[in-house]
Amino acid sequence: MTLRIWLSSAGAATVQVMRLLRENPDGVEVAVYASNVDPEAAALAACDVAAVEPRRVGNDEYGRFALDFCRRHRIDVVIPPRRIDALAGRVAEFAAIGTKVMCSPVEAVRTLTDKAATYAAATIAGISVPPWRVVSDGEGFRAAVEELSRTGERLCIKPSGEFSAFGFRILDDRPLRMRDLLAPPVPVATVDAVAGALDHAVAQGDRVPELLVMPYLDEPEISVDCLSTAHGELLLGIPRAKQGRFRTLLDDPDLVDTARQLVKHFGLAYLTNVQLRHRAGEPVLLEVNPRPSAGLFHTAFSGVNLPWAATGLLLTGDAGLTTPPRLGVRLALAEAVMEIAPNPGRITETGSYSG
Repeated sequence: MTLRIWLSSAGAATVQVMRLLRENPDGVEVAVYASNVDPEAAALAACDVAAVEPRRVGNDEYGRFALDFCRRHRIDVVIPPRRIDALAGRVAEFAAIGTKVMCSPVEAVRTLTDKAATYAAATIAGISVPPWRVVSDGEGFRAAVEELSRTGERLCIKPSGEFSAFGFRILDDRPLRMRDLLAPPVPVATVDAVAGALDHAVAQGDRVPELLVMPYLDEPEISVDCLSTAHGELLLGIPRAKQGRFRTLLDDPDLVDTARQLVKHFGLAYLTNVQLRHRAGEPVLLEVNPRPSAGLFHTAFSGVNLPWAATGLLLTGDAGLTTPPRLGVRLALAEAVMEIAPNPGRITETGSYSG
């Protein structure tokens, strides 16, 4: 019997997740469905059945599209790398058509897709967070910069909502030097430029999302890939230190314990991710993702197939974990190329749904 798994809003990194699902240790035959708003997305070239998602639609319309897609394709499991906020509140509707959605409770998803709300909730849980201020206009932005810059730390600005890395800028008023011009590009902006953009948007009546001003935290960035039960019990946490093109799978119980506290506090389920950076030499929370991280496949070098373990946990309540992960492994990221068929990932539809 073939297990039908749909990776919705699938980015390029999900190609590696597809491989792990197909090469599962139980030898189960898996058919991978994938969708993206871009018909040329790499993930659609690697899956078994591809679809183009509706672009720039709200959660209600996306949720209806997803339900219809699962009904028509008899999807067994949905693993949503993105748009999880559109699906978390409909888990019962998916269950009624025989589909299980791998996601955390809707209340946790709503909190964690708002970084300001995440920091406030994590503070209550006793987790160290950086100082932050929420701004939405030039005046508020300048006031936040003046206040937070008193510590002498470099500052940054980013959207509070789910924008991936889009909108992130390091604030830097120093004049551009030739060595900066010839160095690899970095996302920097001056305080005046950001304030001007905000003031212009407000004057034009454009929507300005809530933005966070906060210290630009130090490396290394730590990403803890978490596997937990439906009730927020952490079964496995694998920390990855990220520096340039290198990754290290860390054997650090303190980092795992921080992730454990957050998973329990928010009641996170199945595959989630905790990111930390350093401030004054101590790890502080960067964000909590109520979804699998893009780099989840790196954990395969620990000897644990996390996507398949989560699938087993979702379907049967048993993750099938029998051996501890191999930690202390150092990895190097290198570009990979794959050959695709002339007509890869048969596209079945283009952002439509019936009913």
